[in-house]
Amino acid sequence: MPVLLDLWAAWCGPCRMIAPVIEQIAAEFSGRALVGKLDVDANPRTASRFSVQSIPTLLILKDGREVDRLIGAQGKQTILQHLQRFI
Repeated sequence: MPVLLDLWAAWCGPCRMIAPVIEQIAAEFSGRALVGKLDVDANPRTASRFSVQSIPTLLILKDGREVDRLIGAQGKQTILQHLQRFI
C-alpha cells in the first residue's frame, strides 16, 4: 500500500492551505493508501533523511522507498495523479 507523507510546519502558510486537501485524500483513499503528516520542526532528522529543503513537500512511498515527490502547494488533482500511479 502506498504512503502519502505530507512534510509540513505550523508556521508554513502553503502547508496550512493544502491541509484540507490532504485530509480529503486520506478519507477518500482509506484502505488503498496511507496518508500521514510529518512536522519538520518536530522531526528534523526524518526531514533531513529525505533531503527536504522546502515545504510543503509531499512524498509518495512504496515498500518503504520514495517513489515520487511533489514540492510546494499542489492542487488535489495533481496529487491524485501522482498517487494513483502507485495504487
